[in-house]
Order: sequence, then C-alpha cells, then structure tokens
Amino acid sequence: MSEPAPRQLHLNLFIYPGGHHEAAWRHPDTPRDRLLDLGFYQDLARRAEDAAFDAVFLADGPSLAANVRYASRFRLEPFTFLSGLAAVTERIGLVATASTTYTEPYNLARLFASLDHLSGGRAGWNIVTTGDPGAAANFGLDSHPVHAERYARAHEFVDVVTALWDSWEDGALVADPGTGVFADTDLIHPIGHSGEHFDVAGPLNVPRSPQGRPVYVQAGSSQDGRAFAARHAEAVFTAHQTLADAQAFYTDIRERARALGRDPDHVKVLPGISPFVGSTEREARELEERFNALTQPEYSLGQLERMTGLDLAGHDLDAPFPAHLIGPEQRADARSRLQVVLGIVDRERPTLRGLLHRLAGARGHHVLAGTPERIADTIQTWFEQGAADGFNVMPPHLPGGFDAFVDHVVPLLRDRGLFREKYTGTTLREHYGLPRPDSGSAPPVAQDRAILGHVHP
Repeated sequence: MSEPAPRQLHLNLFIYPGGHHEAAWRHPDTPRDRLLDLGFYQDLARRAEDAAFDAVFLADGPSLAANVRYASRFRLEPFTFLSGLAAVTERIGLVATASTTYTEPYNLARLFASLDHLSGGRAGWNIVTTGDPGAAANFGLDSHPVHAERYARAHEFVDVVTALWDSWEDGALVADPGTGVFADTDLIHPIGHSGEHFDVAGPLNVPRSPQGRPVYVQAGSSQDGRAFAARHAEAVFTAHQTLADAQAFYTDIRERARALGRDPDHVKVLPGISPFVGSTEREARELEERFNALTQPEYSLGQLERMTGLDLAGHDLDAPFPAHLIGPEQRADARSRLQVVLGIVDRERPTLRGLLHRLAGARGHHVLAGTPERIADTIQTWFEQGAADGFNVMPPHLPGGFDAFVDHVVPLLRDRGLFREKYTGTTLREHYGLPRPDSGSAPPVAQDRAILGHVHP
C-alpha cells in the first residue's frame, strides 16, 4: 500500500488596496495611481497563480469606512473585481466576501454560481454578518441588527443558498442536440423554503456549478462565529498573535466540527500573516519601522476605538497604554479582535504609540518582520504544531511585499516539502483537498463541466 501524500500548506493572497499596512499607500514604492487599475490586480493574481497559491481573497463591506480620509480603505465590488481576475487566470481560487445581513439569498446564490461557472470552479464565499453599524442606513434600516440576530439570520441564509445551489442535481444539464433536450427538468427542484427570515421558492436559474457549491469560508472568532464555522465553514480565516492562541483556536474548531458529525480535515484553518521580509533581521525591522513612521495617529486611534470601544484621542501616545480603562465586562467580551488587542496589552505592556504600531500592519493579524528563514520557520512551526492548515498572506505593501514573499519565502517552504511546486487540480475545492458535495440522489458526474467547457488542460 502506498504512503499517503504528505500534508501540504494552503496559501491565499489577501488583497488590500496598496497593502495591509495602514500607511502603505504613503510609501514611495506603492503605485498609488494604480489602486483603481484592474491591470494592477490582474498582475498580482497572475503572480500568485504562478506561485501556485490556493486563492486570492478580497474583503468587502457595504459601507464607506469612516477613516478613508487617512487610508486606502475603499471597497471595490468583489464580483466585478474577481471576474476581471478570472479572465486572466486559469487555476487560482477566487474568494469574495458577501454579507448575510445586507444581501438576499437568491441574488447571492446567482452571483457565486455565475462566478464559479465563469471561472471553471474557482469561487469561494467568505460569509460575514457585517459588523459595521453604519451599513444599516445604506439599506433603509433604522438600526444595525444586534450580533445574535445577525447570526440567526446567517444560519438560515446559508441553508437557503445551499438549497438553491443544490436545486439543480448533477446531470440536470443535458444539452443533447439529438433529442432536443437541454435540461432534464425532473432533476431541477423548487426549494420551497419558508422560514423566520426568508421565503424563497426556487429553483435557482443557474445550473449547478462546477464545484457543486462554491467553497464556504468564514471569518470571525467570537463564540457565535466559532459555532457558525463548525457548522458551515470549509475554510476559516482568523487572527492570532501567538502560537498558543492559534493552537487553542485550531483545536476548538476541529472539536466543534467533529461533534457535529463533520470531518475536521474538511475545515481548513487559515490565520493571517503579514510578513516584512529582509535579508537580515535588522533590515526587516527597519523596513517595518519605515512604514510605522508613516502612520497617522488620527487614523490609528480610530481603528483602536473600533476594536476596543475606547476613545483615546488626546492621550499621551508615549505613555503606557491605559489598560485600567478596559473593565471586566470588556475582557469578557468574546469579540475576536478585542481579545487580540487585550493579549498584546497583557503580554507586552506597550505604550499607546507602541500598540498603535503593533496594529498598523494588519489590524490585529500576526505581523512578522524577519529573514525569509525566520518567516518560513514560523509558518512551518504553526503548520506542524497544530495551529494552522495554511495562511492568508497579507503583504504589508503591494506589489513589493508580495514579491519578496514569493521570491524568498515560498522557495524555502518548497525545499522543506511543505508547499506544492504546481497545481494538481483545477478547482478551489481540489486545491483545499475538499470533497465535491453531492446534490442529492444523483451521483456526481463530470458531464456538466464538460458541456460548459470548464475543463482546463
């Protein structure tokens, strides 16, 4: 009997305009004139595909960030954006954020099914409930639904979308010119959903997509978020500062999934990592310091207030962070990013300026400044010691930060047998090692993909 293939890292490129460091747009190497240029992002996607990355990921939100005065935090509509990337790539996955609070299941099911078809089976849905209260007024609502209500709606939303994606069975698309039958209507079913939040008749007006269903991704580590991920997610995007915290989260998600009867190996945990790559440790630290020197306190303090609820405008930036202002109720708050901030404060006792700089690189994700060897060592340790199945790579600046990672860190990961040399599949599910879900009674067939011309050489 042959030995099983060794476990392999999963790597996504998480694209933010200009880069993830809040001051990246101010750096002289950032092409500010290309931040709304599709060609800029197509170049990044091709670079990631050449490196055999699993996916590119685009975050989104349905409101304008209040801090756009100081940072490049606009939002390009993700389906238009990813369709432009799909047109110039063949293998790399395409993951988009879409809100269950501010969209409708039928429209969203159509969008993702269309992207999955047009990309040949590369779509993934990052499921969010939207945390920004400012979004409500953009949709005619008097107030933003509270956390628990958003998650209750999200559970039903995902159930409806799943039913819509399964409303065409495998094999329903026939396209037989001899018989004149285009679709076998016996294999297309209304879903007849009537629930607390939605009434949706179905079926979907798009045939079943190449992956069966786009990959379900979830971001958020609160208790509600973890329960949601354990039930629905096939990949989990998360933020951790330490190996121990990442290990605890990884174990918890897998145990929750197993308790629900799921295979925990089909739930990929992918923390964020923002690498400053230098030929020496000193060079990497100096690079990070140059970016931190470009930060603007007005922006940084606003970001910290959104994470902690503390308005520290006017506080001495070089005084110790006022940890006494964080009361027991806040410390008991399960919101993931608040816990990240509290962990930094408790471990490092930073000044306020020091904390702002710690958060400037990637909004609470793990920022690592070091040599390629040190960054590869950290990735390998987290991967092999039960903290991650891979990483969302969040370059602090683009394109240079990503180029440095691909040119200097990825070869080390390959030399260590941790990351693929080339793709072995064509769909995002195949990259992640996830099964193609059955649509119901009919067994999966390859016919639909062949009919629609999705099989790449």
